[in-house]
Formats: sequence, structure tokens, C-alpha cells
Amino acid sequence: MASLLGSSSSAICASPSLSSSSSTPSFSPICFSPGKICGGKLNAGIQIRSKKNRSPHHVRVMNVATEINSTEQVGKFDSKKSARPVYPFAAIVGQDEMKLCLLLNVIDPKIGGVMIMGDRGTGKSTTVRSLVDLLPEIKVVAGDPYNSDPLDPEFMGVEVRERVERGEQVPVVATKINMVDLPLGATEDRVCGTIDIEKALTEGVKAFEPGLLAKANRGILYVDEVNLLDDHLVDVLLDSAASGWNTVEREGISISHPARFILIGSGNPEEGELRPQLLDRFGMHAQVGTVRDADLRVKIVEERARFDSNPQDFRETYKTEQDKLQDQISNARSNLASVQIDRELKVKISQVCSELNVDGLRGDIVTNRAAKALAALKGKDRVTADDVATVIPNCLRHRLRKDPLESIDSGVLVSEKFAEVFS
Repeated sequence: MASLLGSSSSAICASPSLSSSSSTPSFSPICFSPGKICGGKLNAGIQIRSKKNRSPHHVRVMNVATEINSTEQVGKFDSKKSARPVYPFAAIVGQDEMKLCLLLNVIDPKIGGVMIMGDRGTGKSTTVRSLVDLLPEIKVVAGDPYNSDPLDPEFMGVEVRERVERGEQVPVVATKINMVDLPLGATEDRVCGTIDIEKALTEGVKAFEPGLLAKANRGILYVDEVNLLDDHLVDVLLDSAASGWNTVEREGISISHPARFILIGSGNPEEGELRPQLLDRFGMHAQVGTVRDADLRVKIVEERARFDSNPQDFRETYKTEQDKLQDQISNARSNLASVQIDRELKVKISQVCSELNVDGLRGDIVTNRAAKALAALKGKDRVTADDVATVIPNCLRHRLRKDPLESIDSGVLVSEKFAEVFS
């Protein structure tokens, strides 16, 4: 993505009271990168409200895409080739439930992400990161730091939308869906984006640097050990997941941008529970267990040893399977809109949710979406009861009310209720 998008900079138009002391008003474009001058039309406006005994002034901010030097672009592609190789998704042994949940979310991002909980050392992070090779391409506005969709206003940044409304032709490029890692130690400013208020008030210079949420728009945001994430970052994720927009508020300044992403989290339940508010935001829930079969464990160890000794050769052996899976995902995304689900199945899905006392309607919506995505993955144009039976435990398991004295797994309860209703 970085190779296709230019670095973001900011152009500012200030009044004479904030510029030099000369009588002639000066209008100077200012960039994020020191020593670089850039310019362009002003799009989104930001007003700083003046306080008493201060002259009123207005500052307008926009993100300007700087031109990408061809030499820099080649360098970026070279560095991409020399980046750390990723374990192939097709080479993951077992863990079918987790792999299916991830694939369904790639096919239909509106499912809402997946929460993966399980024992340590079971390949949760490896599997999620191996998804990168299978992610399809999407069309984005060239140079836009928010990966704006050139056709869908819901996924457009404010500046791009204003350009489209004015009838401008925006340049479009194709790029793979982005996966962004959210470290546990990240600061709120790095996640949401930063604003230099001191510069804005003293020099009339306003610079906004988009954060991880901007980078993850229309992509995947992965949080490893999500149950250990600080509460203030959980609040930020909840706000963005609920509205699909990230708003940065600092001293009367408000900047908003789209932040619709597939939220993927992983963790070990022994290290702490996840807040119910955040858990409900995950569309699906996958449980991962340690492989008990001795032969299968040996195979996993041998495959990992082969990858560590020669990653490139190991990836080459799975290239055919990877390409086949990538084509399958691409076809499923294309055919998803044509997949139909009978009303009778919809009624039974809602009946299961109702009898399990699932709060809200997210369970109903996600189950319908996941069943359609699974049918599309199988190359079918109609959802069957078997498709619903496969996905409904993952869609409802984490939405049931917890009973501390209950020894039965919640996924089993969902399956039993499904069998009762659909029989």
C-alpha cells in the first residue's frame, strides 16, 4: 500500500495576523516532511475558535498527496521483496474453524471480524498473518491516506467526497487489502492520529498525521492478545467500530475520517476476559485447541522446520494451492450478491437466537451474512441448512449470557438448539 500511496502532507492558508509582519498577506503551503514544499487546492476546513483578547483566525487543512519519485517507488518494491516471508495459509495444518471464519470475513467484510481464543502456541497469530497473501485487490483513490473508495461515498474521506461532488475525476489505483497490526503498547495519538495544537496556535500551522485507524480503513485491523489491550484503546476501537468513522477532538478542533475495518483479535482466555462491549463487536468467534494427535503434531513440527530452513522454497511448494484459494476467494466475492437465502431459513435462524436469549439482533444479521458467504465460497447460489449449521455456533457462541456454573461449551448449546429448531 505504501508503494502506491504518496506520503501525506498538509497545505495551510493563514491570515496575515498569523503570518509574517509584512503588510502583504503571505500564503505559504506547508508540508509534514521538513524541507519539502507542496501545494494544492484546499478542501476540508477547520476553524479554531479564538478566545478572549485574541484576534480571530481561521486555519484550513487538507491532506495533499506528494508525488512519488520513481526511484523511491522501485526502492519500496525492492524492500517489499526482502521483507520477512509469511507462512503460507494453505500450509496451516488443522484449525479448520479458525481458517473458515477468517476466509468468510475476507469474502464479506460486513460480517464484522473474528475473535480467536485458544491455548498459547496454537498458531493463532501465524494463521492471521498468513492471510495477507490471500487478500484480494481493491480500488482506491491514488494518494489518499484513508484508502477511499472511488465509487462508494460511505468509504470516502471528506476531501475525496468533495472532489467527487464537484465533478472532478479522481485518479484510481488497484492495491491489495491492507492488514494493520495494533501493538498493545500503542498510544491513543498513534492509533487515532495526531494534531500539533501548539503549532496551530503559535504559528498558524495546522498539521494532521493520520494514524493506524486511517491506514486500516477498508482493510484489516489485527490485535494480538486483545484481552490485554488498555481500556482507553478499547474505547477508541468501540467508537470506531460502532460509527465507522474516527473523530479526533483536540481543543475545539474536529477532524473525521472513515475507519471501517475488519477487526480481528486473538488471545488466551487464561490471561483475562474481554470486555463484553468489545466482544459483541466481533462478528464471529473461533475457538482454537491444541492438536492432540501425535502424527499431526509431528507433521506440524516438520513443516515449520522446513519453512524456517528455507522460507522461499517452502512457499513455492504451496504456490499452486495458494493461487487456487485466492481465485476461490475472488470468485466468492464476485458472486456474493447473487446468493439467496430462503425466508424459512431466516425465520429459523431468528428463532434459534430468540430461544437462546441472544441480546440484540447482531446475531441474526451476522448468521445470515456468514451463511451466504459460505455458500459463495462453495460456489453455490442458494444457502442450505448445512451452511447455517456450519456457521451459527461461531456467530452466536460469544453472545450468550455467561453462567459461571455452566460446564457445557456455549458452542455446543447453540448446536443443540439449532438441531432442535431445524429438525
